[in-house]
Amino acid sequence: MHLFDAILEANHRAIAGDQNAGVRVADYENELPVVALTCVDPRLNALFPSVLGLPAEQFIWLRNAGNIVTSSLSSTMRSLSLACAVKGGKEIAVIGHTDCQVAKTTTMQLLEKFRLLGIERHFLPDNLTEFFGMFGTEQQNVIKACDFIRRSPIIGPKVPVHGLIVDVETGKLDLLVNGYQTWEAMSHKWNEVVKSAGETVDALKALTDFQMGEMKFPETKIGETVVKAEDWLSKKIEDLQMAGGEPPKIPHLPESAAEAARRLVEIAEKRFIKAPPGQKPPHAPQARPPAAPPMRPRMHVRKER
Repeated sequence: MHLFDAILEANHRAIAGDQNAGVRVADYENELPVVALTCVDPRLNALFPSVLGLPAEQFIWLRNAGNIVTSSLSSTMRSLSLACAVKGGKEIAVIGHTDCQVAKTTTMQLLEKFRLLGIERHFLPDNLTEFFGMFGTEQQNVIKACDFIRRSPIIGPKVPVHGLIVDVETGKLDLLVNGYQTWEAMSHKWNEVVKSAGETVDALKALTDFQMGEMKFPETKIGETVVKAEDWLSKKIEDLQMAGGEPPKIPHLPESAAEAARRLVEIAEKRFIKAPPGQKPPHAPQARPPAAPPMRPRMHVRKER
């Protein structure tokens, strides 16, 4: 059983009235401490870290208004990264809460609240929703934050990222994003992508035996294949989490880069002459300039006077 599996089990037993419910911290030394991002709502002060069943020294608590993450390189992401790299955090949990006032605040209400503070509209960014990371539901916000963290280049690929909601009235935890499933699926897909990239290089080596001439190939940015695979995988995982089902087997991508390279080699073998072993490919014949048109003799006709 993983750490957060034990945390959820103990939490639900405690809510049901089990006085002996708890987490044996000694069994999870390799998964502690936990880095938790929560809201600044004062009602959470009495809940953490007791609702997780963890002692204070195993709980690294980060807070901002609405537990919002706006990008994969935001200031919040920097704090999460340092909490893992410097403070030794092993797992990350984004924990939203019920009755969140940020989720209930509309853009017009936010503008009015700023006006009451003496801040006029022209001092604020044009896009308030994007700048402040406004969201519609607590669940949507937690899932989005987990997606940003999982994609961040400054968060290690070995750090599970969980998403939860805590009920401010009862302290009950509900799981939205299972970081173990996401981590295992992405690790498996990453291995497939790396293997595919190696096969692509091997397949393209065969092209060095051909005289390619002036053939032009579309340019691909480094890492584009990996990014597309990761985007595809993240969307599949997000759909699964929203549906609340069990993770299916991750299918292969429609076509790997290696397969595309092999098809390219097959086309080259049909259209170009392969040089004999140990010899350089022959140079392509130089095109001759077109011959000048023949000169016609000019006839001079003398007119009689």
